[in-house]
Formats: sequence, structure tokens, C-alpha cells
Amino acid sequence: MMRQLFLWHRWLGIILCLFMAAWFVSGIVMLYVGYPKLTPAEHLERLPALSFESEQCCISVASALKQTGQSRVPEKIRLSSIAGQPHYLFSYRGEPVIAVHAETGERRKQADSELALASASAFFQGNAAPDYLGLIDRDVWTQSRGLDRERPLHVVRIHDEAHRWLYISSHSGLVIRDATRVERTWGWIGAWLHWLYPVRSLSWWAELVIYLSLAGTFMAIIGQVLGIKRWRFSKTFRSGSHSPYPAGFSRWHHVAGLLFGVVLIAFIFSGLMSMSPWNVLSKPSSFSAASYQGDLAGSIMFDNGISTRDLLKRFYADGFTPHELEWNSVAGEIWVTAYDSSGQSRVLNREAPETIFATIPVEQLISAASEITQQHAMQTQWLTEYDFYHVSREQQSMYGSHIRPLPMLRIKFDDADKTWFHINPYNGEVLQQLTQQRRINRWLFNLLHSWDWHVLLARPWLREALVIAFSIGGLIISISGVVMGYRRLKRQSNSLRKRSPKLRSGLRYSDN
Repeated sequence: MMRQLFLWHRWLGIILCLFMAAWFVSGIVMLYVGYPKLTPAEHLERLPALSFESEQCCISVASALKQTGQSRVPEKIRLSSIAGQPHYLFSYRGEPVIAVHAETGERRKQADSELALASASAFFQGNAAPDYLGLIDRDVWTQSRGLDRERPLHVVRIHDEAHRWLYISSHSGLVIRDATRVERTWGWIGAWLHWLYPVRSLSWWAELVIYLSLAGTFMAIIGQVLGIKRWRFSKTFRSGSHSPYPAGFSRWHHVAGLLFGVVLIAFIFSGLMSMSPWNVLSKPSSFSAASYQGDLAGSIMFDNGISTRDLLKRFYADGFTPHELEWNSVAGEIWVTAYDSSGQSRVLNREAPETIFATIPVEQLISAASEITQQHAMQTQWLTEYDFYHVSREQQSMYGSHIRPLPMLRIKFDDADKTWFHINPYNGEVLQQLTQQRRINRWLFNLLHSWDWHVLLARPWLREALVIAFSIGGLIISISGVVMGYRRLKRQSNSLRKRSPKLRSGLRYSDN
């Protein structure tokens, strides 16, 4: 049995240690440089202020919604800017964002290269005109499935200090991604290598990552068992060492495995869990947020309440300069949130715009949440500090574009799935629906893989030092395994070459 374990560990390691070494190197890079993305903060920072001074500003939301030609309820309604011009933006699941000019009412059905350049120029005012690089379906920096509905994409180069590339929707002209030269350079040995993006376009990419991680976990567990088994705790070998390997890569591999093996197992296993293999621990909530929200489109179509132009006037009168407006429905009541260039916000009720709030009153959010279900008891929690299930991540993180505000309202239900709703009080939006399975997955993936824990995130120097130290330990295990595997294969090859003349000689003799 022990011999079989040795053989499994040895031959699996020859292949898998290469992947693990790549994962540890790229993981360290990703601590500081993530895969390119356009964060909400970057988006708002580049938007011009919305103005109400034009006589044409603005057609009503109801009129703009009719121009979409859609009978479905949009997921999100915003008033933002494309190429410096105000546009209503309607988001529908699985489809490109539909843009309707807020002054002319014209629906934008496609965006050509001229509009892409104008959009890029408005997004980033530089001394030199931007360069149009072409229309692509995807490239190295646009592998994310979240961009699929906006493909193909225009690529424009901006002449700024970051040497930025902008990716622009060919449907609406929206800037949807930027990639700086630092991200494009380090990304090759960061996210591109870590997620095996060279084969990302293949149909079996997910299965490859899953089974490599599964085999790596199995190999690391065997190695930990063998390492403990081979270590003499109470006495030493003839060399005076507790390890049977007195020196060289074998000793490095053995000792590093004992010191960092458990962390190595945690890293690889949690990487496996990041892929939600076979839909384990990814059960969605059985509750729908529709009853919480009410009928957004229906409320908008009645066109009650304050006009868009008067909305803008109201925010300006309160000393707030809006760069983007967002409409959300909470129990059928329309709340309009205004955002400035720094991401600060104000909100008002469209039917009662006299009072501007920092957040939607919590009692109204709780009342709306009670409509989700009448069959299960509900518990509320008003979070003013981050905890394990609600954290804000750095921009370079894979979650860097996720909005995680404070304060935040958590609603807990006593259903079979122990469902939690996280509600953003700044706009009334449901941020997350967490079942018990998904909370367990957060422990098995986020905690074990990236140490995504609010206590450590509040002390980034400590978290980074620990992750780097343990990654170096895993790298030592992996590299020593690669060297040992290479040497074994080389010995096997030399042995076969030496035996080859004798085999040929024996064959000639038997033929005679």
C-alpha cells in the first residue's frame, strides 16, 4: 500500500508540480495586479456632470423605456453619459445595454468606430487624440463572460501616463473595460497564467481546471501522509537528520512539505472550490427579489412624480452635483439615487421629492423585505462594520468591481436554506442572496484561497506577508518536486538508452 502511495505521489507530481508552481507565482502577482476591469469608482470618476440647463433635457424615463422595444422589465435603469451626451441606459439579462438619448429620444442601435473614439475622448481627456485599434470579439484582456453580451468590442488606445486601452461596446458606445500597461504586462504572469487563460476559449477549460485541482489536492494529501510517515520524530537516521534525505532537493521537498503541506492542500482545494465543481455548494436561493422590488417598469410607465429635469434641479439645489442617476423600485416605490464623481450618493423618493436622504429609510427597506415571504420568520441586522460575509476588496481583487457599502442591511430568514438578503440602503438594491451552502463555500474558497477575512483585510500588510510567505513555501515544494521529477525522468531515459543496444542485439540473435 505504501509503495502504491509513493508511486502515485511521484508520477502525479512530475506533471502537477509545474502547474502548482505557476499557480503560486501568479497568485503572488495577483495580490498587487489583478485582471483588468472597470470599477464603479473609475466609471463615475470619468463621467461629466449631468446638466438640466439644456431646453431639451430631458425626455421622461417612460418615453425612453418605450423606445427600447422591450416588453420585459429592465434589471436596471440609469441616466449616464456616452461620448459626453446624456443617455438613458436600460439593462436586460443576457442582452446588451440599450442606450436611448435623453434629449432626442433616439435609441442607439449600434456604435461605430467614430462613436467609439468620441466615447474614449470623453472618458479620458488627453493632450493627444486616441488611436482606434480595431473591432474584436475577444482578446487576452477580455476573456470575462460578463462582457459577452456587449461583444464585439471596439479597442481604443489612450495616450495617458498609464498607457490605457479602452474596450467599448459596439452596441451602445459605453466604455466597459480599461486595461493599463501595468495590468497588461503583469497580467501575463498573473491572472492570465493563474486561470489558464491560454485554453480559456475551449469548451473543456472548466473541466481542466477542476480535474487538475482535484488531482493536485489528492497528490498533496498523499505527500503529507508520506512526509509524516518518513519523518523520525524520536530518533535520527545515520546522517543525523530526522529526514531520510540528508541534503539536496529531496530534503527541501520533505521539510517544506511538512512545514507548508497543510497550507498547500488548502490552497489547491480552495482553488477547486472556486470553480463550483458539479454545482456543489452553489445552490441558489429559492426566494425571489421580485416581491421586494415591486413592479419597476409598471411604476415608471405611469410616469408619476417629478420629471428627470426637476430631479436634477432638486439635487443641485441641495448642493449635490449628480454625474449619474439610477432608478430602483422598493415595494413598488421608485427611489432615485444620484452619484457624484467620487462615488458619494444621495437618494429621494420620486413621488415625494421634498426630502433628500443619505440612505433610504431603514424602516421602508424592512417593510419591503417582509414582502419576500410570509411563511418564514425574518430577522434584521444593520451592519455598520464589515464582517466575514460582507467585506470590501481592493481594486485588483477579482471582487474589486463589487459594491460593498457600509452601512448595510442584512435580512435573515428561517427557511430550510437559511437564506440571507444583503440590501444596499443607498439605492435599495439587493446586493446578495446567500444560502447556507453559499456561506459554507465562502469559508472553503474565499478564506482558504485568498484569506478573504475582514480581520486580515483590515491589516493588509499582515495578510500580504502571510500569503506571500505561505506561497513561497508552496513554491519550494513545487519547484523541488519539478526538479526531482525531471531528474527521475532523465535517469529513466538514460537507462532505456543503455538497455536499447542490448535489446536490439538480443533480437538479432533470436532471429538467427
